[in-house]
Order: sequence, then C-alpha cells, then structure tokens
Amino acid sequence: MASVLVASNRGPVSYVPREDGSGALDARRGGGGLVSGLSAALAGQPEALWVCAALSDGDREAVRTGVSEPGVRMLPVDPVVYDGAYNGIANSVLWFLHHHLYDIPVAPVFDAEFRRMWEAYRGYNRAFAEALAAEAAEGAEVLVQDYHLALVPGQLRELRPDLRIAHFTHTPWASHEYLRMLPEDIREELLWGMLGADELGFHTWAWASAFISGAHIDSAGGTAAGSSPSGDPWRGVHHRKAGGPVRNTRVRVYPLGVDGDELRALAHRPEVDDRLAALRAEVGDRKTIVRVDRTELSKNVVRGLLAYRELLRERPEWRGRVVHLASAYPSRQDLAVYRDYTAAVARLAEEINTELGTEDWQPVLLSVKDDFARSLAAYRMADVALINPVRDGMNLVAKEIPVVSEAGCALVLSTGAGAYEELREDALTVNPYDVSETARALHEALTTGPSERADRTKRLAAKATALPPRRWFLDQLEALREPR
Repeated sequence: MASVLVASNRGPVSYVPREDGSGALDARRGGGGLVSGLSAALAGQPEALWVCAALSDGDREAVRTGVSEPGVRMLPVDPVVYDGAYNGIANSVLWFLHHHLYDIPVAPVFDAEFRRMWEAYRGYNRAFAEALAAEAAEGAEVLVQDYHLALVPGQLRELRPDLRIAHFTHTPWASHEYLRMLPEDIREELLWGMLGADELGFHTWAWASAFISGAHIDSAGGTAAGSSPSGDPWRGVHHRKAGGPVRNTRVRVYPLGVDGDELRALAHRPEVDDRLAALRAEVGDRKTIVRVDRTELSKNVVRGLLAYRELLRERPEWRGRVVHLASAYPSRQDLAVYRDYTAAVARLAEEINTELGTEDWQPVLLSVKDDFARSLAAYRMADVALINPVRDGMNLVAKEIPVVSEAGCALVLSTGAGAYEELREDALTVNPYDVSETARALHEALTTGPSERADRTKRLAAKATALPPRRWFLDQLEALREPR
C-alpha cells in the first residue's frame, strides 16, 4: 500500500513498441520540469505511487501485458470514455471556462451531448478515485493534479474519509460570473468535487481568490461559502454536506518555478549548441524578440504578431535590425478551433514577411515544430522575451527565458500571465488586448541598455527559481501533513 500518491492525467512514463518488430515495449520518461521535479520528490518518499491514465496504444498494451515501471500505475480507461472526458469536457469546457475563451454569442451550449460527455468525465474521475482508494495505505497523502481530475477529491473522500487529500489546479480558475454559466447541478458537482480536498493549491492569489469567491453552494445537498477569517493564516472555504460535519478546505498558493541548474544544463547540450549556431547564422547581428508557445487560444500569439507588425510599421528604424524568433507548436489539432488558430498564426507571419521583408531580412522566423532544442537555443540568444497571454495559470516560459538568456533579456509580460504577480516589477507589463501598447513595450524593451537589462534579468531569474518543482511539491506535501 502506498503512503504518498500522485494522480494526474499524464504520467511520468509512456510506452512505445520497439522498432525491431519484436512486439516488446520501451518505456520513455516524460519531459518537462514538473515531471522531473515530481519524480525526484516521489523518489524520496517511502512507498510512493503515481497513478495516471494509459493514453496511447503502447500504454494500453503495457497494462494488458503487465508491463510497468516501479511506482507507476496506469489505468486502462476505455478510449471512448477518455475522449469524452478529455476532449469533450476537460479541453472543450473546463479549459474554455477557466481561461474565459468562450465566444459568448454562440458558446457554450449545454445540451444532451454535453450531458453525455459529462457522464464520461465523471466516470473517468471515478476510475482514478477507485484506484487511489484501493492503493492508499491508512491515512495516506494523495495529491491530485489539475482540471482533468477536479471531481476526484470529492469522490475519493466518500470512498476513503481517512485520507489526506490535496488538489492543485495548474490553470486559472474561472471568475464567479463565468462559473455560473455551467448548469447549476454541474457547477455544484464540480465545486463539491474540489471541496473534497483538505488543501487546494493554485499558482497565484488571483486564481485562488476566484475559487474562494465562487465557492458558494446553498442547496439540498449542503452549503459552502468561501471565507478569509480575520487573524487566520490561511484562506479557504467552510462547507457542510447534508447530514455531515462542517469541514474546512484550505486554499493556498504555490507559484511553481523552474529548476535553474537543470534548465541551464539542458540549454547547453550539444544539440542546443548546434541549433544556436544555425539561428545565429540566420539572424546575424540583429536583435531578437523571442516567444515560445503552443498555438493555444489563451497564449495570444496572433495579437503578439500584430504588435510586432505595428512596431515595424510605426518605427521603421527597426526594419532590418530585429528578428522575431517565434516558436508556435500546434496544439490540440483534433479540435477545429485550434486548427483554425494555428493556421491564422502561420498566415499572419507570412503576411508580415511578405509586406515588410527584404531580400536579406526575414522579419519573422516561425517554427511550427515541437523542437525543444531550438526553443532553448532561442532562449539563450533572446534580447526581448514576449509573453502576452490573455489568461494563463502561470506561464513557465516567462520564467525560463531569463534563467537561460546569455546577454540578459527584457521581458514584455501581459497582466494575464500567472507569472505577472511575481515578475511585474522587473518586466514591461502590457494589457494583452492592447496591440499598440504591446508594440510600444517592444520598442522600449529593444532600447533598454545592457546594464539595466542584465540587472533586471538577474532579479527575474532569482524569482523564477525561488520555488523549483521538487520544492513546490514538497511544500504542498508538508502542508497536507500539518495538524488540522
């Protein structure tokens, strides 16, 4: 039985068939600082277990044949159920809700199909709750990750009231007005799911406060109200389900950072050096504006390109003297709205190059491949980092670029980024919807002197590395173990 358990949609490992045709499977570790940090933290915990979904055919074959990695349990969720939960609800409803992305005149539409998808989401969460209940030792600590599994804490609480349960949301949380778009019974189920936890974590107080202010339930099923008691060192929600005791769910903030040493080591591997040499050959001695994003609707890539075009139109002195290194990796291409957005990004980049480019200068160097080595190379040569999401849980790129930038970079950061709360004092901050303001900020960033830029970058890097993934996880675990 496990004493510490992590639950997440995607796990630390995936399985792929070997190329030799033998039918054997190879395990591949997941990338990213969060997976590395959680893996390192769990390695130091006795009898730890990571519960995740089998996402690919290789994963499902591994489950069927009993192949597994120590400390990892994959759940063989039915692909139809998974599609309904992941694409039908998590990415098409909850993501849009928390990021305020709905095109209100036409969406959302909560109809019979939505109800079928919600049933799949409920079943997906139930599979995790039952697996955690079966694997957890008496009084174990369970840390549930993200909006894919928002119902798990409440479901698990009913199955195993002895457990200590935490949930961390890596996205923003919807405003009270947006949350009330949901049908009342679904909204209450979502909130009661979250309130099954002893501890709820968010990246910033903006998102934590949104949850607290929206956690109002007054129905036959019970009552709940957010509060910030005077003199208490925590904020949270008092709640009582019908026939049960009054409980408190504490709400805390853990602003995830980056592991500076690991990131710098990754950024100086030979393959990154090769990408850096190639980029420098293309860019020459021009200044660089760097952005690295998925073509996710909330990342605001199109307005960023519009701001760059306005910079070049309104300040022609920058023509031929600056290059926009834009990495925009296609995201969620199984959804039509994302395919259209990815196409719009590529189309606008081409229009800028056609209108303003010359024989020896291409204003935008756009990469639409998931090329981490190229991204790290761009980080290293960044003079300006452009991070302008309309609404973002954290945005680790805003923290990664200052850590890796070799000559120091000026950070243009929108108020919609979760990182804004931490980094705003040393960034040039902008309204994410104001293209002209963003263009002016880019000009100011490009003209920032090297000494000031270096000083700001040092302070940004210090803040970015203040809570690396391993410490981030352990802080939550320690809070969960505190006496109630």
